[in-house]
Amino acid sequence: MGGLCLRIVLNGKSASRDDVRQAIGSVRAEGHTVSVRVTYEAGDVERIIREALQDRSDIDVLVAAGGDGTINEVVAALIENLGADEEVPFNMGILPLGIANDFARGAGMNPADILASPKAAVSKDARPVDIGRLNNRVFVNMATGGFGAKVTVETDPKLKSLIGGAAYLFTGLQRFSELVGFKAKVRGENMSWEGEFLAMAIGNGRQAGGGIELCPDARIDDGLLDLTIIPSPKRDEVSTVLEHLVKQGLTSLRDQVINAQGAQFSIEAETPIQFNLDGEPVAGDRFDVRVEPGRLKLVV
Repeated sequence: MGGLCLRIVLNGKSASRDDVRQAIGSVRAEGHTVSVRVTYEAGDVERIIREALQDRSDIDVLVAAGGDGTINEVVAALIENLGADEEVPFNMGILPLGIANDFARGAGMNPADILASPKAAVSKDARPVDIGRLNNRVFVNMATGGFGAKVTVETDPKLKSLIGGAAYLFTGLQRFSELVGFKAKVRGENMSWEGEFLAMAIGNGRQAGGGIELCPDARIDDGLLDLTIIPSPKRDEVSTVLEHLVKQGLTSLRDQVINAQGAQFSIEAETPIQFNLDGEPVAGDRFDVRVEPGRLKLVV
């Protein structure tokens, strides 16, 4: 059997890492062809993906090398440059190089083992996995909204790298005085809820925010999205809720949260709110969310 051809889309922040060079070199040493495209500025991913689609006959595996934001950008550019019914022409791989690596961890990868990721991309069969869309914007892992989305955006990446998920708690408590509840109506195939919420998550993957399992029952290949709503607690209980969420995930809050599964949800908010799609912000007061089952062929 001959070697495979890999095209790696590498986040420029990681281009000088010795372990990344070693990982790529180890795959080449096994007889596979690896071409690397490094991002430097806005628009590079779009350009690189268009080039990859032109070279599709020469690529077996397209690898997104970076964090959750890089994976989102690569997949979104790929999907948007294909027709609605056009299959992705190559398998997808991940080289997790971010701070949180929530999607990779939720998919069973070990970001600490950099050498294993590109080798897995050439040694294992791909499986179909889903993607989500919110107002037609792609997300691969999770869309989070409300106060939690604000905290995610405003948390210092350096702080996240030092103390992990606790950084979100720290930032949340700093922004405590700015806390306002968000009122919304949420409709799904088998559910309906209306009220004021602190945070909302719609997960294709299980975790976000550096390992916080906001949608612990989600699977990336079940053709469904998992919805979690954390209703607004009393003001003197907010810090406790945030602490439990960061330290224990939803385990200690299950009797307080709203959970649902479905292929489609609609959200109507009284005032504009922000959602983060794998870290990419989207604002509005009307959101249509749906899943595209089996859209990618992922090797992990």
